[in-house]
Amino acid sequence: MSLTLPQRLQRAIEGSFERTVLLQKRVRQIVRGDAPLFDAELEKVDNPIEIALTEMERGLIDLVPDEDDEVRPTLA
Repeated sequence: MSLTLPQRLQRAIEGSFERTVLLQKRVRQIVRGDAPLFDAELEKVDNPIEIALTEMERGLIDLVPDEDDEVRPTLA
């Protein structure tokens, strides 16, 4: 029996803030028009959340900090 999308999300995220952020950012990119990193039409996947989750499960995406998010050294 295959898992539902919510079940897959729960297993993939497992309370990880970083994975949640990764998924949110990628879904936003897809909604804004970025192409999937796999042949979503061939696999009949059209839900942006499912596309992003599939990319995450396959290791096709990774979280890279924004320039504004970088830790800056503090002066002593």
